[in-house]
Amino acid sequence: MDIDLIFKIAGTGIIVAVLNLVLKRAEREEQAMMTTLAGLIVVLMLIIEEIGQLFDTVKAVFGL
Repeated sequence: MDIDLIFKIAGTGIIVAVLNLVLKRAEREEQAMMTTLAGLIVVLMLIIEEIGQLFDTVKAVFGL
């Protein structure tokens, strides 16, 4: 696992948190929720790629 992945996830979280706070202050609850969901999907896509690489590595190690 690369340290860059952790920084990407943390950066995405910080950006989403700031946008969420700004949108809630502007009384735009729906956009704040959509921003949060979009951030969650982006992070899940990053993690899914890493999990795919993990499974490939496990297959290679065990010869499956």
